[in-house]
Amino acid sequence: MLTLKVITENTDEVIRKLAKKHFDAKEVIAKVIELDKTRRASQSSLDNILAEINTLSKSVGQLMKEGKKEEAENAKAKVASLKDKSKDLQETMETSQKDINAILCTIPNMPYDDVPEGSTAEDNVVVKMGNEIPVLENALPHWELAKKYDLIDFDLGVKITGAGFPVYKGKGARLQRALINFFLDEARMAGYTEIMPPTVVNQASGFGTGQLPDKEGQMYHCEVDDLYLIPTAEVPVTNIYRDVILDEKDLPIKNCAYTQCFRREAGSYGKDVRGLNRLHEFSKIEIVRIDTPEHSKESHKEMLAHVESLVSKLELPYRILHLCGGDMSFTAATCYDFEVYSAAQGRWLEVSSVSNFDNYQANRLKCRYKGADKKAQLCHTLNGSALALPRIVAALLENNQTPKGIRIPKALVPYTGFEYID
Repeated sequence: MLTLKVITENTDEVIRKLAKKHFDAKEVIAKVIELDKTRRASQSSLDNILAEINTLSKSVGQLMKEGKKEEAENAKAKVASLKDKSKDLQETMETSQKDINAILCTIPNMPYDDVPEGSTAEDNVVVKMGNEIPVLENALPHWELAKKYDLIDFDLGVKITGAGFPVYKGKGARLQRALINFFLDEARMAGYTEIMPPTVVNQASGFGTGQLPDKEGQMYHCEVDDLYLIPTAEVPVTNIYRDVILDEKDLPIKNCAYTQCFRREAGSYGKDVRGLNRLHEFSKIEIVRIDTPEHSKESHKEMLAHVESLVSKLELPYRILHLCGGDMSFTAATCYDFEVYSAAQGRWLEVSSVSNFDNYQANRLKCRYKGADKKAQLCHTLNGSALALPRIVAALLENNQTPKGIRIPKALVPYTGFEYID
């Protein structure tokens, strides 16, 4: 969440930047400032009263020694009265702080100045394209190819669990495993340390990365234990550093993780969610960085280059979009999406989002670092999909269909053990 210091010292700038996300912050910011004034006034009065209590308490013994019993009793009575006032002030201060935190949780992150203006995905800016779009005749969509080559059984998934939980079979399962290992090896060679985290998290973890309370309706909730199935490995991996003070020399920290991801995707329907296009459970490799404010933008560039290398090696037509303010997530300061082209469906499919959250998540996580001056300050956090499998699989199947079968990209053959699905 935004820091109170930024809000109180740069109020106009905060309101201006949040307007780019189409969030009218004037009223909530004014409320935060009002509550902060109440909190500060209560704190100041409390400090004065505690100092007076301390002075009076010390005087009681001396007055008793001097035989001034009545004055000592008066001092005791005043101390008791001041203690009652201090309790009221403490309660006011704590309530104000609680109310401030509750409001701060409703305020999105400020976008960077270079984030494009816009309201919807139509306003996102294409910054780069790569690889040629194949020209195919009578191309089959991936759900038909999956049935033809017995790779994925969507109906069986419905029988076992429900819609959005496919069953991968034979070479379809091997293709999944090949992609997972390929992405993890590429991340390792790029300097990322592999993590194998839990796929359920507690409320504190969901809050730390911003899924709670903003996206709780999109998460599967295990009510008895009050745990949540993760929507992405970003949640458990970033929370490794919750309530941690790091050493600047150890930054940037670079982690990657393969996990299953779970998303309710409530309200999703229609042709755009058919097959692998939108699932409730899917495999994904996530890359996460913890960095200094001075280096985080460079880290973001490096992460973008890494994801681009993956789609390039898979020989998929791709484009990179800089998301506009209105299409960015609640927590991101800037975000780039990667899309690959589906020749059979005739449209672009999102396969990765690479975001810099500035210190927004770190403030919620209390993730800090110390430099040479030994002063603790907030880190910057970043993450990206590298990559999500479902739409990658969809594009690989659709774009590489030939009379001989489905061709496997050269970079993936050592992992699949076969050159064609036939």
